Amino acid sequence: MAYSSRFFMTIVASLVFAFALAACSGGDGADTSSDPTATPRATPTSSVSSVDTSRAPAAPTPSAPTPLPEPSPSPTPDILAGPVGQEGLVGPELTGISTYINTNPFTLRELQGEKVVLIDFWTYTCINCIRTLPFIKEWHEKYKDAGLVIVGVHAPEFEFEKVEDNVRMAVEEWGIEYPVVMDNDHGTWNAFLNQSWPAKYLIDKDGVIRYTHFGEGGYTETEDEIRTVLAELGGDVNGIAHGNIEDPDFHLDALAEDAMDGLTRELYAGVNRNYGALSYGGTPYVLHEEFYSGPDQELVYDDTDVEYLNQFIYLKGAWLNEFENLRHARTTENYEDYILVNFKAAEVNVVLTADGAYEVRVLVDDEPVKPEQAGLDIQWDDEGNSFVTVDEPRMYRIIQLDDFESHELKLTSNSDLFSVFAYTFGAYIGAQPLP
Repeated sequence: MAYSSRFFMTIVASLVFAFALAACSGGDGADTSSDPTATPRATPTSSVSSVDTSRAPAAPTPSAPTPLPEPSPSPTPDILAGPVGQEGLVGPELTGISTYINTNPFTLRELQGEKVVLIDFWTYTCINCIRTLPFIKEWHEKYKDAGLVIVGVHAPEFEFEKVEDNVRMAVEEWGIEYPVVMDNDHGTWNAFLNQSWPAKYLIDKDGVIRYTHFGEGGYTETEDEIRTVLAELGGDVNGIAHGNIEDPDFHLDALAEDAMDGLTRELYAGVNRNYGALSYGGTPYVLHEEFYSGPDQELVYDDTDVEYLNQFIYLKGAWLNEFENLRHARTTENYEDYILVNFKAAEVNVVLTADGAYEVRVLVDDEPVKPEQAGLDIQWDDEGNSFVTVDEPRMYRIIQLDDFESHELKLTSNSDLFSVFAYTFGAYIGAQPLP
């Protein structure tokens, strides 16, 4: 049985309530993040862009999860409180940095009086962060000689993002040349009182935070502020062309008032986020009651006679519910086990890891992915089956549609290495630039 009627009704009610509450709020009215499709990794930019799990009514735990894992610091801010910004205050120092990439160790204080600093909090599997990188790289190239120093503070969400080789892989693949520092224990994140990925803090020559921006978008405004503080430093920006980067358009259907019809929220597969959501009265992501019988359990799931709803994860077959992810718990021969989401979006990405290379077959509405539906990581075999080859711990781009659509997405693998961490969804009109 996937879930009891009481469990199902309570979970869905909490989700609807959370979306309804979000629709009544929008922070302080400041345009802090102009991406209306931001996932919970970023401060919401639209009143209905993500689920506010901090204020949804409590959902019952089907059986007491003992021991209950301590949830990670939630990347989802309280959208009623507005974004956290420290504009006008002296910026804190880099704290607890474990590794410096593209640079020797340095301090922000050493740069005062000589440089303007743009701090960018990011993590390499975050789609919101990835979509901002082309513009950050452009600012680095244009303004580095005028006195701008961009510091990418890599603050990981998942444990594998703390591995130096993984971060260096991303930095190299994306051609990032500005300094990147690894904030594995979130010391700098906490010093800035930061709450979201991505987040930008512009620090002037006196060490004062002059501007903040949370989430995607706002590129023209951010570049305006960069030019202003560089001019105060004495940097010559008059001869540098302003990018005037327009924020991307999005499908209005993504902002449906009914949560079940709107853009699918970011979906987490691990015990940490799901149990944490229940503990704090929020809406979990895996809609199987047995998942909550305890962590680190190999369980066999059945989705017979289940109605697949938008906003949730469904399972078939044997799975191990680990702290940050779901792992396929056995080897199979005929792709009989799967993980499924009924999404509403124009773009779907999934974070996967590998202890060794394996293939994941991808099905849309129980059919191979069509070329016009395919994300960049989709391949096809000689028989027309669509799949991704998982050989790195990273985000894989699965689906890219021309319109905002609803489909069932099934991921299935015969390998017991198959590990799913999170799904992210987008609703932009057209594919966005890559770093």
